[in-house]
Amino acid sequence: NRPTKRNAISRQLLKELREAIDQIHIEYSEYEKNQKITSRKKYLQSQPTTRVVILNSSIESCFCAGADLTERESFTAKETACFLADLRSTFSSLSDLPIPSISAISSVALGGGLELALCTNLRVLSSTAIVGLPETRLGIIPGAGGTYRLPALIGQSRARDLILTGRRISGREAHFLGLADRLVEILPKENESNIQLRTRALQEVQEAAINLAFEICEGGPLAISCALKAVNSVDEEIENQMYEKVVVSDDRNEALLAFKEKRKPNFTGR
Repeated sequence: NRPTKRNAISRQLLKELREAIDQIHIEYSEYEKNQKITSRKKYLQSQPTTRVVILNSSIESCFCAGADLTERESFTAKETACFLADLRSTFSSLSDLPIPSISAISSVALGGGLELALCTNLRVLSSTAIVGLPETRLGIIPGAGGTYRLPALIGQSRARDLILTGRRISGREAHFLGLADRLVEILPKENESNIQLRTRALQEVQEAAINLAFEICEGGPLAISCALKAVNSVDEEIENQMYEKVVVSDDRNEALLAFKEKRKPNFTGR
């Protein structure tokens, strides 16, 4: 959250992002260790409180401007290498979270800003959003996962087009290509200023992302975690392993009982 710098990723911002991500990993790591606890009370007390992560901007003009180029200008070659290593490691840690993650984009996400969004499982974009990987026009290439995460998401041919041309695309085209999972249409109202339009877009995209998060949280925590792992692995063996894990779970039995009793299930994540 660096509104005056359009959320450009500085060393300090990267450090804070990594700390937040690490905290979630620790939370779920401790939870895994405590799954063998026999006391139901102690087990429930150890349950993680974070179910979904949402990345969004607090300013209407930009989701993330990518790396802080002003700060980067002062880096030595060694400092640049260290920063890139930290950036890549942090982005990979974000993509490896054991819970669903969502990016909410209502404005501009270019270069590292889009690469950040590519690390989340889902992306909610407004029709006013502008995204792209313009690095080739600056004499470099995407260096924080863009060259492999984008093709994995929308296919090599479409990713090749965006990366080689460096062109910017709208939220509507991003949705058509499969880059955006949910599209929020923002139509201008009579006498509405550009700033008012962008502010409304920010609010509506955030609301859509939160609604998506609540929709996800309707599912059982264990089932969501296992489904996420199975989908990310693109592997039949992993799917079988995850299914075997959930089919004998308390949550599965509770869901069957709730269906029979015509009520909402009370999931415990066990």
